[in-house]
Amino acid sequence: MVKLKQDEPIILAPVLQEELLQIKEEIQEAFMKGLQENSKEADNLTKPIPSEADFEHSLYSKSAVTRQFLLNGERIGGVVLRIDGDTHRSEVDFLYTLASTHGKGLGTKAWKAVETAFPETKVWELHTPYFEKRNIHFYVNKCGFQIVEFYHRDNPGPHVEHEKPETDEEYEFFRFEKVMK
Repeated sequence: MVKLKQDEPIILAPVLQEELLQIKEEIQEAFMKGLQENSKEADNLTKPIPSEADFEHSLYSKSAVTRQFLLNGERIGGVVLRIDGDTHRSEVDFLYTLASTHGKGLGTKAWKAVETAFPETKVWELHTPYFEKRNIHFYVNKCGFQIVEFYHRDNPGPHVEHEKPETDEEYEFFRFEKVMK
């Protein structure tokens, strides 16, 4: 169990190759928890979220940057980013904190650590499912993002480019942006 001290800084640290499997499992656990809180059908799900293909696609893109959030030397979460040094538009593929740290303001501090670590980014972009009210609240109200697009069956977003969604809900995502000042 992580000892939480609100005044301690969150450190953004590199992830070692041997830690990637654990990071993937933590991301899948965090995302599944969100789905279970919002859908009765989540218990019947047989494939992990995010899928292996989504995770591999993000993790091994040439612009991928994977970091872990450390508090008092213990991992409390992590982030997979795509940093574009040419356009200065960067994407958040996955950002999570461990369930045991939710509701303590650490996600907001973790996001601030990301912004501090990548000051050259002019615009941050991310996607989150339409039903994830907790994520929507976090990104809009805590981190300063704005919803700029809604993806659905008639307006499928880039997140469906390598997988064919089986249900309408799998198409439904918000695209967020944060323009840095």
